Amino acid sequence: QVQFVESGGGLVQAGGSLRISCVASINNFDWSYMAWFRQTPGQERELVASINSGNTPAYVPSVKGRFIISRDDVKRTVDLEMNNLKPEDTAAYYCNTIDKEYFWGRGTQVTVSS
Repeated sequence: QVQFVESGGGLVQAGGSLRISCVASINNFDWSYMAWFRQTPGQERELVASINSGNTPAYVPSVKGRFIISRDDVKRTVDLEMNNLKPEDTAAYYCNTIDKEYFWGRGTQVTVSS
């Protein structure tokens, strides 16, 4: 059963912007603490941003001030708006609950060229 479908990735130049989206098919989405993670080859998947059921966002220092996470509980989506992108943001991006409770989706690839 597919639980997360991520989309919106692509190739962008440094300084550019992208908006990626995740459609979630999980129970109690509106109560879930959702998050975006990213992974590069050979590295562990890392937390990028999160948003709780009260719509309070949190960001890791490397993306704070550049990324904006949002959610729509009716559409069951979690979006990540990424601005002023840097080559080090290049990764496959995934969504899940912050506790990684569900199987991972296929992710969406973001590539930032210098």
